[in-house]
Amino acid sequence: MEFFAHLHNLEDLIRWGGYIGLFIIVFAETGLFFGFFLPGDSLLVTAGLIAALDHTLDIRILTGLLCAAAILGDSTGYAIGYHFGPRIFNKEDSIFFHRNHLLKAQRFYEKYGAKTIVLARFVPIVRTFAPTVAGIGKMHYAKFVFYNIAGGIAWVGSMCLSGYYLGRLIPGIDKKIHWVIIVVILLSLVPLFLEWRKARKEKKEGSHA
Repeated sequence: MEFFAHLHNLEDLIRWGGYIGLFIIVFAETGLFFGFFLPGDSLLVTAGLIAALDHTLDIRILTGLLCAAAILGDSTGYAIGYHFGPRIFNKEDSIFFHRNHLLKAQRFYEKYGAKTIVLARFVPIVRTFAPTVAGIGKMHYAKFVFYNIAGGIAWVGSMCLSGYYLGRLIPGIDKKIHWVIIVVILLSLVPLFLEWRKARKEKKEGSHA
């Protein structure tokens, strides 16, 4: 319960959870269905900021540990999809699972193929379900591992280091962390908005055909 009490305040959550808490959150968001609601991008950027501002976290340990969490998370999602297959699509919606999110990841996968494992890292919700879809589609495991490692390093590295260098280069940013979080959240929603707008346009064109 204490975890949920801190969830609305990322700075408090990071200081409370430390490395272990961050590892669990990143792993859950990338590998488990119920992790889709967890704050990924904003959490990583804020963790990088804190590493720069007060050295509560070491940026090298932080980045390495969370890269491992992201890679392990996607591997778990792939295993779930591979072993349980299409049955997942028949699972009823619940507070922790929405079939629509899985279908959205499937459309993303059909459009971008294996590169989805890298690209989806930067798209909230889709990144949670993309490895599961890859497992359902029986993507060659060696190919999945390659894109999984590349995507995990690219996502965690870019987010954590962005926050870290913001903290190092901009004086007084520690008093404006909430604004940084808001900007990161808004930017992370841009890909979802663009996909939604494109899908809406295609649906409208299809209805007029």
